[in-house]
Amino acid sequence: MRSLIDILDLSKDEIASLIRTADDIIQNPEKYAEKCHGKKLATLFFEPSTRTRLSFEAAMYELGGHVIGFSEAASSSASKGESIADTVRVVSCYADIIAMRHPKEGAPLVASMKSGVPVINAGDGGHNHPTQTLADLLTIHREKGRFSDLTVGLCGDLKFGRTVHSLISALSRYENVRFVLISPEELVLPDYIKEDVLQRGGFSFYETEDLEEVMPELDILYMTRVQRERFFNEADYIRLKDSYILTPEKLLTAKQDLAILHPLPRVGEIAGSVDDDPRACYFKQALYGKYMRMALILMLLEVS
Repeated sequence: MRSLIDILDLSKDEIASLIRTADDIIQNPEKYAEKCHGKKLATLFFEPSTRTRLSFEAAMYELGGHVIGFSEAASSSASKGESIADTVRVVSCYADIIAMRHPKEGAPLVASMKSGVPVINAGDGGHNHPTQTLADLLTIHREKGRFSDLTVGLCGDLKFGRTVHSLISALSRYENVRFVLISPEELVLPDYIKEDVLQRGGFSFYETEDLEEVMPELDILYMTRVQRERFFNEADYIRLKDSYILTPEKLLTAKQDLAILHPLPRVGEIAGSVDDDPRACYFKQALYGKYMRMALILMLLEVS
């Protein structure tokens, strides 16, 4: 039995296999309509979510399975003080696979150690979000056809952004990837990622506060929101939340084949007027997340 807690739990070959399966699902959805008939997915969401939770649910339904679970901690026995370990032990009696989101880093890892069924980390605090990274990778694959030889700009909240941390880890296994880290000083990428992933891997990276300065260099622009829920100080959040707003004017110097990604939700950091730009990929990215979660569920349940 396998779980997925960190994107690095998957080898490059396994990621390539998941992408092939997702591509096949896109082309031949009817072939997969009953693959998980009789199987149940439990969605244990101790933190609010729209896209990730509904994407998992849609994925399981489109595979012919069923979904049980809860969408907030208040509607679970966690509100009575039940431990993660006990919750997961009980739920694994009722379900074949679990998708779990939790505000505390490491909670899905603890859950996977106590569960009788596979556990998928659907986001843990500011740490990891591997299935969002799978959506990101499928988007990059379908837009660029490769993961190597890319200049990737990551913009906004690089300190608390778990999607950024997971994507950097994933792309660090490919050749000649250059990272451009665009953020205010207060929200720079944590040192442990710069040291353990980028410097140790010999990757080129550049830190700047100026998005427009680096725009012409980018093959991928990964925008993120400044997350209110990760701040202890409301004044700091208000001061920084509008640090970077992507507009059509800022894209005038960008490459014609730039791919603009965003894990969503956005809160003003991409102007609505950018949505009609053919380089805007973030709504396709949300759709691709469903296909990659379908592929992952099949892999972890060992359904062929």
